[in-house]
Amino acid sequence: MQSLRVLSVDTSDRGSQRCRLGPGLMSALGLRLGSPLLVSLPGGSCLCTAWPRPDLAEGFLQMDLKCFTPSLISGLPAHLSLDPVQLSSVRCSKLKGVKVTVVVQSLDFKKHTSSGHVHELVKDMLRGVYVHTGYVINVEDFNTDIRYVAIDRLRPDSTSAGLITSKTGLEIAEIQTVLHYRSLLQDQHTPPLGGLEEVIASLQEMLQLPLLYPNTLTSLGVSCPRGVLLVGPPGVGKTLLVRRVVMDVGASLVVVRGPEVVGSRPGESEETLRGVFEHARATAEEGPCVLFLDELDSLFPRRTGSSAPENRLVAQLLTLMDGMSRSDRFLIVGATNRPDSLDPALRRPGRFDREMVIGAPTLLQRKAILSVLCERMPVSPTVNMAELAQITTGYVGADLSALCREAAMHALRENVKGSGQQVVDMKHFQEALKLVGPSCLRGSLGRTELSPVLWEHIGGLEEVKTKLIQSIEWPMRYPEAFVRLGVRRPRGVLLYGPPGCAKTTLVKAAATSSHCAFLSVSGADLCSPYVGDSEKALAQLFRQARACAPCILFLDEIDSLIGSRSSVEAPNSVQTRLLSVLLNEMDGIGLKTVERRGAERILQAVGGVEQSHVEEEVTCYRDHTASDQHSLTCVITFSFFLSFLQLGRQEVCNKDVMVVAATNRPNSIDSALLRPGRLDHIIYVPPPDLQARLAILKVCSKSMPVGSHVCLEELAARTKLYSGADLENLCKEAALLALLEENMEASSIQQTHFLRSISKMSPSLTAQQISAYLIPPQ
Repeated sequence: MQSLRVLSVDTSDRGSQRCRLGPGLMSALGLRLGSPLLVSLPGGSCLCTAWPRPDLAEGFLQMDLKCFTPSLISGLPAHLSLDPVQLSSVRCSKLKGVKVTVVVQSLDFKKHTSSGHVHELVKDMLRGVYVHTGYVINVEDFNTDIRYVAIDRLRPDSTSAGLITSKTGLEIAEIQTVLHYRSLLQDQHTPPLGGLEEVIASLQEMLQLPLLYPNTLTSLGVSCPRGVLLVGPPGVGKTLLVRRVVMDVGASLVVVRGPEVVGSRPGESEETLRGVFEHARATAEEGPCVLFLDELDSLFPRRTGSSAPENRLVAQLLTLMDGMSRSDRFLIVGATNRPDSLDPALRRPGRFDREMVIGAPTLLQRKAILSVLCERMPVSPTVNMAELAQITTGYVGADLSALCREAAMHALRENVKGSGQQVVDMKHFQEALKLVGPSCLRGSLGRTELSPVLWEHIGGLEEVKTKLIQSIEWPMRYPEAFVRLGVRRPRGVLLYGPPGCAKTTLVKAAATSSHCAFLSVSGADLCSPYVGDSEKALAQLFRQARACAPCILFLDEIDSLIGSRSSVEAPNSVQTRLLSVLLNEMDGIGLKTVERRGAERILQAVGGVEQSHVEEEVTCYRDHTASDQHSLTCVITFSFFLSFLQLGRQEVCNKDVMVVAATNRPNSIDSALLRPGRLDHIIYVPPPDLQARLAILKVCSKSMPVGSHVCLEELAARTKLYSGADLENLCKEAALLALLEENMEASSIQQTHFLRSISKMSPSLTAQQISAYLIPPQ
């Protein structure tokens, strides 16, 4: 059968529920005149009655959207074609009863029209109409304030579709306005969220009690909370979270964005804001309502001394929030990624009573988000979500969505080239990772791109590698093992040794094997001619590291960045102030409340002993008699108090940020940094010995066409006091000599080239210099 082109309905058929199609198709489908017909459409379906076209033409279809799924309330898409298999006959019997929701145009009609009058109007409108459970009946052609009738339930219960007659009983469950009904439909299309189950449950608890049970709080003599403030980095899912929770609670949502409120005329913004609150108040008369103020910091910033328009807008919001009464059944939810930019008057109880911090997703949350995003993608079974979640440290929900989209685009490009089946494989995600990075590192200080370095790429230094694996890789990859043994993870590592001995390369290898974010900064990145800018930049660097934790923060050449306070420099120097900021940040004093993430998980993971102790106390409380309960209540309260103290201690330490510093002048570093609890492990990176030099030469010459007569053992014996950088330079010089001798046509590098390079080069290290490093820094 040929496809059917959908045409616009004739004016004479509007409101008739008729579907005009060719008589040949009616005969093929076994349809008679007026038979009920179910048409499956993109995004929904429509129930109508079959009628032949007046011109008896085949291949065309015209239908009146009288009874359809709510998803088609906006109408049909243009240039639509259907397959005849999308049309099917439906068996419809006469209904005994129907339960409906009436959707009216205005709130005034709902308030001032009697229920009996609405009942009679709806019954007359639905007489002779075929209906389906869960569908919507369009009654706009009757020229009343009643726009739609939603079918909730049919009687008998065993039927899903039927005909309403004059004997069909009608029950009106609810009357809603069009605005409220459409907002509920919009919330139903909210995409699923992964990894935010705990936050969703907490926000639901905050919204359900004041919205659905306000009398319960009133009976206790407690005022209902008025506002909730969501704080989190961009792309973490604050807006989607609000839409999801509002849908679960069954409330309507009123969204306000910055450009919708701000006006050009004086007083226009305040007038618009008052209108928004009136709209929310009117919407709340139909049911629970949430007023969502997105990007709150752009609308209501911190007030300044000048008479800026923002000051008046903030004052208007404060007045409106203070003027909310108990009869106003709506709650205000604000979202921001810059809470410090908000006016402090907004963040007190009585306005935004509760603040909820949503941090960057953890490993398990990233895995859940990726699973949700890949549900509808043709992902290969070889894609390991756990591995993918591990290598996407610092990625928020928006980053992971962009990553999946980019991987799908790579798979699509391969399919266009005819390389096989269109399946998203792990290699496509690996290519997408090169293009999509964590948004928290964009615009950050220092260097964030880490070229992968494996331990095998570094010759020798086996003992140093083992220490680094224990100090950096183990705490990052196996934190549960440290918790199980009651061992506190190190906060920092210092690498010191002569120049050119691979200190920086070792840190890069540790970061690559740990699968964590990497931030590298040097003194030039923090230096500023303005007083206080360097200290501010260092504090900002720690905030960025915490935002994308777990993270390795590498301070290269730390001696040039932060000196020793015992030197002859002025006590107020930039280096002294930077040292003070670094000490405070490593001790956790600089950590702000808005950066704390997963408090409950931290308590359960790290404070396991305290948690079990509290559970024992609660069990003991249940087993005692009433006479002992007062004293035991004090014990329980104190136990919970101790638990929250432990929680606070765990929050203020940078548990997922590892500070790694490197220097070739360890005696220039202040002793306060070298104590346990800050730079816990101090590791000496020695110059390569004979075996290490041989291993380095093997690594450097692995990709070079070295002649068969080249003896690397002899070269290693001749290069005493050479550093790793010297040995790498030696191989380069030998290659250049080969090109020079053979007029750029050399095909291999011979022993003579290496020996001549050694004769021209001198080692960068001296015995006196090496002996100075044998005394560990104090």
